[in-house]
Amino acid sequence: MKKITLLLIALFIGASLNMSAQSEADAVCGYYYAKDPFTKEGSQVRIYKAKDGTYEGFICWVENPAKKNFINYKFLKGFTYNAEKKEWQNGTIHHPGNGNTYKSYIKLCDGGIKVRGYVGVSVLGMTTTWTRETKKRTQE
Repeated sequence: MKKITLLLIALFIGASLNMSAQSEADAVCGYYYAKDPFTKEGSQVRIYKAKDGTYEGFICWVENPAKKNFINYKFLKGFTYNAEKKEWQNGTIHHPGNGNTYKSYIKLCDGGIKVRGYVGVSVLGMTTTWTRETKKRTQE
């Protein structure tokens, strides 16, 4: 009986730790208001967990009506969560305006996330802060 109780406790603890790590990884999912670092125009981005377990993001609202063609454009791809560093890494961010693709990583910060895009090494890049939003914006 003691062995069964210990086994159940071990299974419960293991499952709890796994769910905790998964919840931590999914913390990046949601809607964010982002400003394009080059044009300073705003957009709303939705980050979600893809079927393959990586994290992706697409544009779901644009401030500039002339850029409506970018709605539903998936420009964040391939992010995996590193629990030790508490960041989503090894992803790419594609800038639809200039056509460039950058290596990227994401970190949570107060009220949102910091997204760093770079070429080659991280020091050769730019960080922008995106503000978390509670719901999807309506495009006019």
